[in-house]
Amino acid sequence: MIIKAFSIMKKLVWFAFIFFNLHAIFAQIPPPLPVIDSSKANNNKPVPAKHTDSLSTMLPSNDIIDNLSKAQTLSKFFNAIQVAGLTETFKSKGPVTLFVPDNQAFEKMSAGKLDTLFRPGHAPELVALITYHAIAGRLTSRDIERQINSNHNLGTFTTITGSKLTATIDTNRNIVLIDENGRRSMIKRFDIPQSNGILFVIDSVLIPKKKLL
Repeated sequence: MIIKAFSIMKKLVWFAFIFFNLHAIFAQIPPPLPVIDSSKANNNKPVPAKHTDSLSTMLPSNDIIDNLSKAQTLSKFFNAIQVAGLTETFKSKGPVTLFVPDNQAFEKMSAGKLDTLFRPGHAPELVALITYHAIAGRLTSRDIERQINSNHNLGTFTTITGSKLTATIDTNRNIVLIDENGRRSMIKRFDIPQSNGILFVIDSVLIPKKKLL
């Protein structure tokens, strides 16, 4: 009887051992992850806005007019070129260096002044205004800086109309153009290549002297 009782107890201990070990094993197995239906996933997550620079549409293989026609932020200057009848001038072989005021620059002018210049009777003034922003030849920012540094921080340039335009470097290392009336315009974008020259973007309109603008 003692041997039989011992045998039964041994079996119970064995079964208990197996039971507790199996329980421990299954307790360590993590529950299965829920299956996500990708077709029902939340597609309303915010998407970062894409910032488009209208100057990125410019191609070095295009001439100044072709590139300006695609640059929305320079549309006012482009319209002025068209009204003044200077389209072919800036499509020519060149080369020419052109300082283009952006649309915000024109907003600094007196109210209605640009509209006045667009009238037929003011064509000579409009032509003088536009061509005052152009210099014959290809002039890079490095060329401008050399001229400034070699002349005591004040370089002088002649526009295609014969009027003078000066340049300096301010305390923030910006290249600043100064027109004949002392107005200052900072260069915002440098050395944009064109097939017939080079283009800069400036933040104020340059105005030649002795013109009723």
